[in-house]
Amino acid sequence: MRIGNGFDIHRLVEGRKLILGGVEIPHEKGVEGHSDGDALTHAVIDALLGASAQGNIGTWFPPTDPKIKGISSFDMLAAVVAKLSELNYSIANVDTVVICEKPKLSPHYEEMRRSLAGALKIDIDQVSVKATTAERLGPIGQGEAIAVQAVALIEKSN
Repeated sequence: MRIGNGFDIHRLVEGRKLILGGVEIPHEKGVEGHSDGDALTHAVIDALLGASAQGNIGTWFPPTDPKIKGISSFDMLAAVVAKLSELNYSIANVDTVVICEKPKLSPHYEEMRRSLAGALKIDIDQVSVKATTAERLGPIGQGEAIAVQAVALIEKSN
């Protein structure tokens, strides 16, 4: 068994969609980023890459690469899931926490879990999505940013 940790943070801006775990969340602000800015999926990608000792999202998908401008984070995730399969790893579980003041995410937990489970090719009971606030402290607490922490457990298949 191997464990990996992932973290991502993005500025919230007007004029962009808020996509988390492949799900568009209604909100007046969206996530700034070179890709679609899906911070939840980015943290999961980093956790999986860390667990498998395959680098990080920035080395796989450099934000300076114009070819991936606007790329779907799920396309990036699919490439990482394919690499794990090639290395004979299976995903035991993924646990995530989104840190933001707004919007309230609990009504979207199940949809995000289903979406991620499908992209990861695992059962929904292997994916946890939850959220907390920053108690109005710092840029996250002031509604200027959103952050995500993720942990992934993988195991080698024979």
